[in-house]
This record gives sequence, structure tokens and C-alpha cells, in this order.
Amino acid sequence: MSSAVEVRDLVVERGKRAVLHGVSCDVREASVTGLLGPSGSGKTTLIRAIVGAQLVRSGTVTVLGEAAGSAALRRTVGYVTQAPSVYADLSVRENARYFASLHGLGAADAERAVADVGLAGAAAQLVGNLSGGQRSRASLACAMIGEPRLLVLDEPTVGQDPVLRADLWAKFHALADAGTTLLVSSHVMDEAGRCDRLLLLRDGRLIGDDTPAAIRAEAGTEDLEEAFLRLIRDREGVAA
Repeated sequence: MSSAVEVRDLVVERGKRAVLHGVSCDVREASVTGLLGPSGSGKTTLIRAIVGAQLVRSGTVTVLGEAAGSAALRRTVGYVTQAPSVYADLSVRENARYFASLHGLGAADAERAVADVGLAGAAAQLVGNLSGGQRSRASLACAMIGEPRLLVLDEPTVGQDPVLRADLWAKFHALADAGTTLLVSSHVMDEAGRCDRLLLLRDGRLIGDDTPAAIRAEAGTEDLEEAFLRLIRDREGVAA
């Protein structure tokens, strides 16, 4: 399987502090890759570098054969930030129709995207009146409308109830089955098992890059959270 994203020796600094320390990894095409790690581990910084919104000290990031941030990627990469990225003074439907129009698509495409994220019943509501979880789903709907080849999602399930989280993960895998590449960040380890492959970050360093099954086997436990902790101990030389 070929790679949609290739990161090589990526170093990012803020001031005099390194945020990413020579990270190298791939995101495989038509799959769901989870980017896991605690808050402050560098997940959002790596995501920003992949979508071309982050200044880097050194290293390279290639996305769909182009340098990250290239103009050629604007219509092929979708990005959902942690903060809602839709207009609060428009309804869910109006936001979706606006973003659909940017891709030359119509009202039916907008309605389909809204329904896909479980917001059909709230389509007429102003985004500013929605809950935080609903706003996140409105942002996701707008990002999905153009059917991007790469969809990058930063903590998309925060604030969602368990049923909606399950529905969203089912949607992510349906998109991957249809050919979309997804990179999904989370600090919730129980979501790790839903991914085809995992990238585990700790203090700006990649400590794991494999399938959930392989990571479990390497760590000698079926519990992915415990596996993550064991990998940290192994890498940092701390006795279990």
C-alpha cells in the first residue's frame, strides 16, 4: 500500500524549545491512521505541518506527492481543527451549502454531508446555538463535502456521546473503504483500537508506528493503554 503522507526527520521548534524531534512516519492511503498521545505530545503540531500551516525547522513533509501546503493540495486535503471552523452566525445548512458552493456542488451534496454527521435534525439551527460536540460535527460535515483525498481530523470525537462516537468511527471507515485517507488524532486510548494503524507520540517523539495488534503483541498486553505505557517505559529506560 502506498503512502498519502510521508514525514521525514521533521523538527519543529517554538522559541528555543523543540516540539517535534526528528519525527519520521507515513500515513497509508485509503486507511484510518490514529495519531495518539497525551496533551502536549505534539499531535496538533504534526497535523499542522501535514496540512502546511506550521513553520518547520528542518525535515520534509510530502502530501499526495506534493510538498505540504502546496496550492495543488487545497481541494484535495480536508482539515478539521479542534476549534469549530464554521460560521457561528449561519445555520448548519447554510454553512454546508456555502462550503459546497466552493467545490461547485449543490444543495443535495450539502444535505447529505449534514446527515452523514448526524445533524439533519439540527440543520436549521444557528451554529452559534449548538453544543460544542455539534459544532465539531458541523465542521466535519463542511470538510467532507468536497470529498477530499486526505481528511485530517484533530480530536473530532471530543464532546460526543458514545453512540455518536461509534457512528463517526463507522463513517470514517466507510470513507476509507471508498478511498479516502484519514488521519485522526486523539488522546483517548480506547479509540486506538478503531484505527487501522497507530502513530504514538510522546514528548514530540514517535514511540510507536504499527497496527494495534502489532503494538499489543510488542508490549505483551491486550490493553492498548497499558501497551502505550509499556512502550514509554521501554523507550525511556524506566523499569516497569
